[in-house]
Amino acid sequence: MKARVTAIAFLLIACMAAQAAKPKEERRTVTQILDRTVYNMEQEFIPAAEAMPEDKFEFAPTNGEFKGVRTFGQQIKHVAAVNYELGAALLEEKPPMDLNGEAGPASITSKADILKYLKDSFAYVHKAIATINETNLVDTVKSPFGEGKVSRLGLATSVSWHGYDHYGQMVEYLRMNGIIPPASR
Repeated sequence: MKARVTAIAFLLIACMAAQAAKPKEERRTVTQILDRTVYNMEQEFIPAAEAMPEDKFEFAPTNGEFKGVRTFGQQIKHVAAVNYELGAALLEEKPPMDLNGEAGPASITSKADILKYLKDSFAYVHKAIATINETNLVDTVKSPFGEGKVSRLGLATSVSWHGYDHYGQMVEYLRMNGIIPPASR
């Protein structure tokens, strides 16, 4: 009987220790979730942009139905410009740079400058995402792309889906140039 009580006590202590060792499920805020989504896309997009040699930034496919498509560098600048537009809309301010004039993406031409522009756009988006919380998630702001209003959640999720859309195109451009995208290595 003593052995049985000791065994049960030991089993109970072992179960309690195992329960205490289990990490508690972390509750993330909507801000953290949205920011992580942008971060995940950023962690694939930037290395893909960095993987293409500078002399190939003007590459665009020519075989098949590729008339008028963006070059590799233009893909990156486009995503960065849209990041700024979406971030500015979330912050309810004007973009921090003139996206269409002389100081905009058209004046950025070297690989180093394009990558800086891209990285800065992600920093700006993270700043904007940090303003979203459980109470303002579905509040509307002025659409950066025309008339009307859009939800803050809709704009925040647009950063990732838009970036991944162009990331897919960049992956093809890399592969057409014999470069394995970093995420596939």
